[in-house]
Amino acid sequence: MKFTSRLVVLAAALTTVVAAATPASAAPDATTDVRVIAFNDLHGNLEPPGGSSGKVTLSNGSTVLAGGAAYLATHVKQLRSQVRDSFVVSSGDNVGASPLASALFHDEPTVDLLNTLGVKASVVGNHEFDKGYQELMRKQFGGCHPKDGCQFRDSFPGAKFPMLGSNVYFENGLPALLPFSVQVSGGVPIGIIGATLKDLPSVVTPEAIKGLKFGDEVEAINRTAGFLDLLGIKAQIVLLHQGDNTEAAGPDDCKLRPGPAAAIAAKVTPKVDAIFTGHSHQQYNCAINDPAGQPRPVIQGASFGRLLSVVDFKIDRRTRDVVRAKTKAHNEIVTRDVAPDPEVAKLVDEAKTKSAPIANKAVGTITADLPAAGVASGESALGDVLADGQLEATKTNGAQLAMTNPGGIRADLTYKSSPAGEGDGVVTYGEAFTVQPFANIMQTITLTGANLKNVLEQQWSATGTRILQISDTLHYTYSAAAPIGSKVSNITVGGKAVDPAASYRVSVNNFLAAGGDGFTEFTKGTNLTGGPVDLDALIAYLGAHPGLTPPAANRITAAS
Repeated sequence: MKFTSRLVVLAAALTTVVAAATPASAAPDATTDVRVIAFNDLHGNLEPPGGSSGKVTLSNGSTVLAGGAAYLATHVKQLRSQVRDSFVVSSGDNVGASPLASALFHDEPTVDLLNTLGVKASVVGNHEFDKGYQELMRKQFGGCHPKDGCQFRDSFPGAKFPMLGSNVYFENGLPALLPFSVQVSGGVPIGIIGATLKDLPSVVTPEAIKGLKFGDEVEAINRTAGFLDLLGIKAQIVLLHQGDNTEAAGPDDCKLRPGPAAAIAAKVTPKVDAIFTGHSHQQYNCAINDPAGQPRPVIQGASFGRLLSVVDFKIDRRTRDVVRAKTKAHNEIVTRDVAPDPEVAKLVDEAKTKSAPIANKAVGTITADLPAAGVASGESALGDVLADGQLEATKTNGAQLAMTNPGGIRADLTYKSSPAGEGDGVVTYGEAFTVQPFANIMQTITLTGANLKNVLEQQWSATGTRILQISDTLHYTYSAAAPIGSKVSNITVGGKAVDPAASYRVSVNNFLAAGGDGFTEFTKGTNLTGGPVDLDALIAYLGAHPGLTPPAANRITAAS
């Protein structure tokens, strides 16, 4: 109730801001320029991300090194200096699945970074709920962690910006988060609406969102936009934590595959003038018609602070509305050829220094890169290693095979030494943590052979394809051309054909065991036995197998 009361106070303050905005009688027919600068899916990447996660692909296929909080801050300052009335927002997943320098301190350094950048509002992403609603509220309002205290600094002030979610409710239907914020820029109030993906329950553990409901994005946005309009707030933007995938494209190309973000954008009320998206970690800059047939920007800036999505508006001072035809949008690459911002660089160095004793500890060695990306079949070298490690860690549970979700693999393991100087081929705790940052708990369940076949078939659905990474004890063939539900064949466990009626002990993390990522067949498992945290399983496996070589990609066969 204390948190809810604070939300009410904050909402009242926002209403006061609206009343203070420039009156509609100001200079008729004059316009004011306003720039909105957004980023998405930062995931606590304070340091420049490595490997493919630290590059931006251009339209011609070439790449540019990008990202790093200190460089991000410099680019934000440069962009703000070009347009007097500018402000910064985020499309969610600021925290969670973060590298150790942020995650070790419950992502408090990342919240401090966003405060330093001057972020005015953020929508909540799914990862804002990784540690539950109460932890989200702590990040909003501040205070030391209830168990670990304040480990990064002596105190934690919380976010100086509202975390929005117009479609996030308590089970009794009351709002759990503020639906909108208002930023007065250029003397004109601008409504900022936040909406997260309605399918959020499918990508977090049930415990993390107990007592919460997530509603339809379009309904919540349109309802909130109508309320803002009644307040006289005509210029409106949406921060949407939902995105689409793309074909190979550059930062300002629009080559969307059919997906949820474009479908939402086409239905959202014409009162909204631009939609900043996130979640899918893609780069695109599109103009999608609203229901009235007028184009508006729908834009996303990859992830990890590699791009800044910039939308420039001209707003009529008399009507307070955006002159839609004069809106311009682009994605700005956060290059590393600029001077790093000294204030943010100091923050990043502090986090690195305090986390270094743990982060730089060697936990294993590899002979070559272990990429997270899959080959043509979808099987990846790093996915193989993770699944093998999870099987080895749960054999005392009677496990015969292990399976892990590709979305839980957050980075590559690279052979080349990091700047910390641990040496080529050495895997540090920090690097292993970056690969598996969720602290998911391994669980071994009993499935029938028929259940196992159904699990594998659920890798393909109307919303896309997710290829599970599997231990070496499981092999199968699939045909991409076959109908959904009938793609998989030749399943073997331990070299023997799977019997649909037989029982098999299968190890998965607790996210999958609860039906995460749409793998609902796992919920039919019985005789659940707990195991170690997935990161501990990986570290134990690396320690037991020094000089680990990339496994051959022969577990999953894609038939022609």
